[in-house]
Amino acid sequence: MPRMSAILYPVAVNAERALAAPLGRAAREREAETLARGQVRFVTEAAGPAFQTYEAALKAFPGRIDDGRRAVQPEDRFCALREVAALIPRRGRAKSKSATPIYRDGRRWSEGPAPIETVWRLSVSYWRIIAAEELAALEQARRARRRANADLDPAALRALAMQPLLPVRPQQPLDVGLFEQRLPEAPHIIIPDE
Repeated sequence: MPRMSAILYPVAVNAERALAAPLGRAAREREAETLARGQVRFVTEAAGPAFQTYEAALKAFPGRIDDGRRAVQPEDRFCALREVAALIPRRGRAKSKSATPIYRDGRRWSEGPAPIETVWRLSVSYWRIIAAEELAALEQARRARRRANADLDPAALRALAMQPLLPVRPQQPLDVGLFEQRLPEAPHIIIPDE
């Protein structure tokens, strides 16, 4: 029976470090947490510059991408080239805060957004080490505000704002419709509201 090989993802603090100098490589979260001596999160992020063509991106990252000529070992397939949208900067003009109207054919048109092109970026999947600030931000914002000593610095507030809100308790199903109400004298009776 052939041996199955899992992808060994780097353990690092960001995508650049995952490519250059990871702490180690792990296939599973438990192994990554042992290497990081803390909590980790699996992420996929873009790294390196953008390239106009696929061939130019392949030349910039030799041995990282399976291009048909050179095969990458199965455990080393944590990189991929992805096509992403990028704005083309407009030359010869300073950025204005508001759109400049154009009058054509008796109508007023806005200048429109900047044109978009596609470029190739290296996408790296890795185990990102969760820093202490990020761990503190995982605490619910409501609990952080209600604490007696809620002295939050701007970085902590920013980290709290980036986290999704968690429910206080599971949502209960609605038993009263939008245009219905309970009778005050008989709360077990629901009547339509006009």
